[in-house]
Formats: sequence, structure tokens, C-alpha cells
Amino acid sequence: METAARFFEHAQKKLQQVLEHEMPHIQTAADFVTESCARGGKFYVFGSGHSHMIAEELYLRAGGLCLVHGILPPELMLHEMPNKSTYLERVEGYSQALVELYRVEEKDTIMVVSNSGRNAVPVEMCIEAKKIGAKVIALTNMKHSGSCESRHSSGKKMYELADVTIDNCGDIGDASFPIEGLDTCIGPTSDAVGITIAQALVCEVVDKLVKEGIEPPIFKSSNVDGGDEHNEKMFEKYYG
Repeated sequence: METAARFFEHAQKKLQQVLEHEMPHIQTAADFVTESCARGGKFYVFGSGHSHMIAEELYLRAGGLCLVHGILPPELMLHEMPNKSTYLERVEGYSQALVELYRVEEKDTIMVVSNSGRNAVPVEMCIEAKKIGAKVIALTNMKHSGSCESRHSSGKKMYELADVTIDNCGDIGDASFPIEGLDTCIGPTSDAVGITIAQALVCEVVDKLVKEGIEPPIFKSSNVDGGDEHNEKMFEKYYG
């Protein structure tokens, strides 16, 4: 079998594990987000490093929920400088400022994404959001997180703080696909699996809102006729 095909099978096994074991947690997370939306709140998404891609996937997305608000400061992404986000996500006090700047409220839900769940910024994001009373969803790798120590002064990791934790069913170190003759695994799965989990969560939320008689505000593709006009109305109403 071709290596590319083997990796497809490898990734599919991770998705199957999520399907078999994480649906109750995804349902609970969807209940939190649905309640926030029904109360006029927001669904915040946050991740640093590569995890920011999962948060960004849900933000201003064609077919996506307009009530999603991304906390996506560029200094915590990877495009500015190698290792910058790696160093900054270990700095305490950073998330406290972000929660204040983005005006997270008690009626909101926030999903914090971190594969290891150990670094100061994502851990502190959970702590600060919970202080306000917002519901916290952790999307993390339980095998990895359970094998390491926290880098936050509380000694806590994300899964110990969140109201619900969704496991991406990854392996320690994320990269887990072996190549014969190579002593290092490749093929990390956290982002591909994480994005699928995130989109499944939004689909569940939208279905719940419809069943409750609430019309969910949804973006359309700007590349279909009428999409720009529809989206401008959404931007004006939900983003100002």
C-alpha cells in the first residue's frame, strides 16, 4: 500500500476513535454553546501555535455560525517568527488580558484548543474564563496531557479545569505515523482531527438551535451569488 494511503487509514482510525469515545463530550459541549447562543452570548474559540488553525476554521466561515468569535492574536500564531508563539504561550498573565480585551462574559462559552494542554496561556485562558462564569470546553490530547507536567503555576492542565474535555485521541508528541528506516514519527493528527471535531460541534449546535425554534445566523460563501450581500448584514448585526 502507498504511504499516502496508509496515512489516510491512520487518520481515519483517529477519527473513528473520536466517534466511538467522544460523542458524549461533544454533545455536552454543544449544549453549552447552544445555551450561550439562546441567551444572546457568544462562542469564543482560542488556540495558539498550530492549534490556532482549529479556532480560525470556525471563525467567519462559509456555512459557519455567526456567533463564533475568534481570539486570534497574531503573536500567538506561527507566521511572524519561528518559536515566537512557543515562547509566548508559556507567559503567565497573557490570557487574563485577552479575556478582558475580548470582553468574555458569563453567558458565553469558550473552546480552548491545545494539544498538550500544559502551557500557561491556554491553561490560564480556562482559569480566567471560569472566573467570569463562562463555560469552558477543552479540546486536547489526553494521552499527551496525561503524560506531562503543567507549565502554569497552578500546576493544572486544561482538562483539569474545563467544564467538558474533548479528546482528539492523538498520541504523545502528536506526530504518530511511522516511516520504515526513519526513527522519528511524522504525520501529526491534532489539527485534521481537531477541525473535524470543531465542525461537528458547530453542526450539532445549529441543529439544536433549529429544533428549539431559534433561527441560527449562518454565513454564506462570498464566492456564490448573493453571498457578499448576505454576509454584510451578518457582519453589521453580529460584529458591528
